[in-house]
Amino acid sequence: MPELPEVEVVRRGLAGHVLHRTICAVAVDHPRAVRRHVAGAGDFAARLSGRTITGVRRRGKYLWLELDGAHDAVLAHLGMSGQMLVADPGRAAEKHLRVRFGFADDGPELRFVDQRTFGGLWLNPLVSGPDGGLVPAAIGHIARDPMDPAFNLDAAVAGIRRRHTELKRALLDQTVVSGIGNIYADEALWRARLHGARPTEALSRARGRTVLTAATEVMAEALAAGGTSFDALYVNVNGISGYFDRSLAVYGQADRPCPRCGSPVLREAFMNRSSFSCPRCQPRPRRPQSERIVRASRGA
Repeated sequence: MPELPEVEVVRRGLAGHVLHRTICAVAVDHPRAVRRHVAGAGDFAARLSGRTITGVRRRGKYLWLELDGAHDAVLAHLGMSGQMLVADPGRAAEKHLRVRFGFADDGPELRFVDQRTFGGLWLNPLVSGPDGGLVPAAIGHIARDPMDPAFNLDAAVAGIRRRHTELKRALLDQTVVSGIGNIYADEALWRARLHGARPTEALSRARGRTVLTAATEVMAEALAAGGTSFDALYVNVNGISGYFDRSLAVYGQADRPCPRCGSPVLREAFMNRSSFSCPRCQPRPRRPQSERIVRASRGA
């Protein structure tokens, strides 16, 4: 699933092509793409006709197009395979084209293409977020991300330390800090020399700041490289893939040498996915003695 850098690449591309343009027509080619718009595809298209795009925003992994007039926005999530493409109106339709936006200036269209249809678009009212600013109501609970100018590092560290869970699970919790997914969590943990299984209540403030700073740095580097593209589905608005996958230290590098110490990178199962770490640089934390005694008594 695209993470913060990949979504930010798309947001920047959209801002350069659709900002201040007026929508003249919307064609929904597959109703599943707007399934979250409860009034249906017809209502979605009708309510957008004649509206001008006044802003292109992002929070975590969500994008939204701000509109003139009423206080609402087109909220978008790319899911596993969603693409926001800018295309000449005369170009042939993509195989998995789901929604097409035409503009009054007869310039390039905006197309939402989604092979697996896990992503989607919907109109959502803008509300005041708990930490200031207007956000779509559906994502009002999502925290700011480390690349947001208003991100509060110390508050995010405190939020992580309040969780009674493992560190990697907390990094993936979008209500604590948004935008970090499986790829960049593993890379940040490697840079911080921390194992994802470390209990959050045992995390010091200094180490909390270290891992979130590492996440910010690795995502900034990924953004500069156009994001991480493991297949043709991860592209910018012009259909070009990013190349940060060439710079990954541990994610997807099972059995390859750790760039820091040379130990083979370890792959472990994690929440129906995989985690990658260096067993030497990131030793798994020892269980508390009380837990070891209980497991031993059970024959574990």
